[in-house]
Amino acid sequence: MEKFSKLSAISPLNEKSKSVLLIDQNKLPRKLTYMKCRNWEQVAVAIEHLSVRGAPAIGVAAAMGLALAALQAGDKHFDSTMQIAAARLRKTRPTAINLFWAIDRIMSIVEMDLSITEKRKKIIEEANYMRNEDIRVNKSIGENGKILFEDGDVVLTHCNTGGLATVKYGTALGVIRAAWNEGKHVEVIADETRPKLQGSRLTAFELQYDGIPVTVICDNMAGHFMAQGKIDKIIVGADRIVRTGHVFNKIGTYSVAVLAKYHGNIPFYVAAPTSTFDLEQSYDEVIIEDRDPREVYFMPGVTKRIVPKGVPVLNPAFDMTPPELITAIITERGIIYPPYEENIKKIMP
Repeated sequence: MEKFSKLSAISPLNEKSKSVLLIDQNKLPRKLTYMKCRNWEQVAVAIEHLSVRGAPAIGVAAAMGLALAALQAGDKHFDSTMQIAAARLRKTRPTAINLFWAIDRIMSIVEMDLSITEKRKKIIEEANYMRNEDIRVNKSIGENGKILFEDGDVVLTHCNTGGLATVKYGTALGVIRAAWNEGKHVEVIADETRPKLQGSRLTAFELQYDGIPVTVICDNMAGHFMAQGKIDKIIVGADRIVRTGHVFNKIGTYSVAVLAKYHGNIPFYVAAPTSTFDLEQSYDEVIIEDRDPREVYFMPGVTKRIVPKGVPVLNPAFDMTPPELITAIITERGIIYPPYEENIKKIMP
């Protein structure tokens, strides 16, 4: 059986069928299946509904959506169609910076002084290049980060940061995979990551598929196992990292970081590509996405309500972890250590 780390969450653009295949993450772990997106609106809906998720994957999916728009747009209204598609895709997920990075990268081609035929060709090439680039970047993150882990380490993860959150291989899980492939027998504790259960549904699925030992715990059990000395290290991904080293990631990341600090400074690592860095906004300007309260009212795949009717819920998708709680940030260009504001500048172009 092919390793899960070899599977692609996002296929190359098929120009003949004018479609892109995405692993439908809402069907996991019950069924590994692909959904076919034939236009940019279907890609936008897939991003909004978390059929494709994870900051790097969102970015590449958006690029593929714009490539579909370029394939289908008529010459007469090409630029305006691309602007409409880009505006729609920008509204899907406000916190993940990779989304905007990818859209800006494709739309810079639209603004070039080229013929429509040349623009279309270049956009399709760039979207497919970004897909392949993501795989190379993930492999580099893994190679850079594996030195931080030892044989026998028990590593806590939060949310999903593997081949499902990227095109393939992963960021934080990519580091774990690289350490495992080097012969380091690491074990993973994946917290469930409420309310969408990306840890229990997706991380556990990926690691079991690849034969890497994984155990699932509820989110509120992390402190208990840290107090017992059963967690050696922690590694998470990121949806946005600002110039001061403040990290925005799946809700609950901040709580894990605080617990790690309290329990003897357990190393807390963040793994992310440099496309996740936002050098423009400060941490207090970043928009935290609020998601549909029904994600909390109901458990995934369960139709019975678990919150009484009439009781409101809050459902922020992300939180912010301050730099003083972060041991290091692992990127494809190397490992960044504190002071972050100074060292992020050195590693970014």
